[in-house]
Amino acid sequence: MRLGGREVGPGERAIVDLPVADLYTHTQLTMPVHVVNGRRPGPTLFITGALHGDELNGVEIVKRVLAGPALKRLRGCLLAAPIVNVFGFINRSRYLPDRRDLNRSFPGREKGSIAGRLAYLVAREIVANSDFGIDLHTGAVDRANLPQIRANLDDPEVVRLAEAFGTPVIIDANARDGTLRRFAAEKGVRVLVYEGGEALRFDELSILAGVRGIRRVLRALDMLPQRRGNTSTRIAPMRANTTTWVRAPSSGIIRTECRLGERVRAGQVLGVVSDPFGEVELEVPASGSGIVIGRSTSPLTHEGDALFHIARFEDNKEAKATVDEFQEAYSVLPTWG
Repeated sequence: MRLGGREVGPGERAIVDLPVADLYTHTQLTMPVHVVNGRRPGPTLFITGALHGDELNGVEIVKRVLAGPALKRLRGCLLAAPIVNVFGFINRSRYLPDRRDLNRSFPGREKGSIAGRLAYLVAREIVANSDFGIDLHTGAVDRANLPQIRANLDDPEVVRLAEAFGTPVIIDANARDGTLRRFAAEKGVRVLVYEGGEALRFDELSILAGVRGIRRVLRALDMLPQRRGNTSTRIAPMRANTTTWVRAPSSGIIRTECRLGERVRAGQVLGVVSDPFGEVELEVPASGSGIVIGRSTSPLTHEGDALFHIARFEDNKEAKATVDEFQEAYSVLPTWG
């Protein structure tokens, strides 16, 4: 594997610092990539974390994957970039200096802004060298997500890998223009997007699910030997038909009355928005039946803000049972409310 002009031979590991741009502090901004090149040939998989600089779970997931002893038996090559948006990570910010969203900037430009240069670097050095990818995300600030995979489910191979990952929910989601997943797909690289937890926080359940999911994908690609023994944490995911956001009917302070992973019915009260005096209260009803896969964690809201993300399934009862099985299998209480 050749990355950033550096050769990493079979059976070798190396951290390669890819130069992004010079800052006005006379400091060079670089993006670190850990290359694990197996002794035997096989596919190349990339893992990217912190495309949004405040999404921390992915950084911890990549760290734990790299620490696993199973990588000594890796076939093919693993390209792991735990902190893609280094500038945003340093500043605890989703964005780059020009307030651009890196995950709307692909394929980027070699001589563009920092966002454009960083996207171009990822496209040239990581995507161009890969066959598959896993892009790790969390919810935005004050928004938590139930662990889920988003992918193009029209592709049978993507479906196979998404099911192997083992989150309770899989969402058939079209990739937006400028995203890493959309660009990679145009280049023939199949990518799963993993969502779990919220920005600027570690969520142990989401981290464990991410680590184990990546290992399962590596096994599904025959990049790692098949695991023997206990496979109790393997979940058969449910595929969502549609998803919808329930929005705030007015501005005020919200008292939430449902949790992530909860099964809700159309018309069920999900929360109550009131003014600071409690004189005016408005209920927030569910627009349809399904499972809550994302929600706002802030008690403060403006009219029209997205509050609850509901996924609908052919069998919502079975989907709820799958979520319960997932949480029980990992034996970790969620840190989100």
